[in-house]
Amino acid sequence: MWLINSSIGRKVVMALTGIALVLFLTFHMSMNVAALFSGDAYNMICEFLGANWYAVVATMGLAALAVIHIVYAFWLTMQNRKARGNDRYAVTTKPASVEWASQNMLVLGIVIVAFMIVHFAQFWAKMQFVEVCHQLGASCGDGSAVLLAADGMHHIKNAFGQMWTLPVYVIGLVALWFHITHGFWSAFQSLGTTNNVWIPRFKTLGNWWATIVIGLFLIQAVVFTVQFAL
Repeated sequence: MWLINSSIGRKVVMALTGIALVLFLTFHMSMNVAALFSGDAYNMICEFLGANWYAVVATMGLAALAVIHIVYAFWLTMQNRKARGNDRYAVTTKPASVEWASQNMLVLGIVIVAFMIVHFAQFWAKMQFVEVCHQLGASCGDGSAVLLAADGMHHIKNAFGQMWTLPVYVIGLVALWFHITHGFWSAFQSLGTTNNVWIPRFKTLGNWWATIVIGLFLIQAVVFTVQFAL
């Protein structure tokens, strides 16, 4: 199959899954902004996006996209290393035009995956997962866990009430910024945009978008830490 056997096909899969995850990240940021202004509004959103069938299906779809994106990223990295052979050990001068993020996408990806695990453990595992387990009749601890599953502000308070959460989020979000600013325009290049007019435009758009989205996430992390940990 072309999307699996061809390096160009694998890059197309990376691009499409990356763009889909970018759209989700934008939605996630917009949803979380509500928590800065109204805890009740944020809890209403959490309740609406709880264990309803459409939310569960969307979560499974996002999980599949993330897994595919990660697997293909490692696959392409190993393929590139194999193609370079022993040349990758040679000391060379890196071109000034090559972005730092481009040279360190694998490391950035590993940091982001570690950050995602922490984030899922603090929120998704205590919210939607608990609701799903309850509906399936599985044991998820005491009854209070189910009652608090849709209380997003409760979990924000628990997470950011611990001082170690802030530096973890700062590191993870900064890594995500670097990853996205390169991946955004690179995705469009993989989809066939190669001229000198649109690539600079996509780079500028990606930089602005990533700065706004990641900046708002960082503001939320700082505000919640000040509010609940200090």
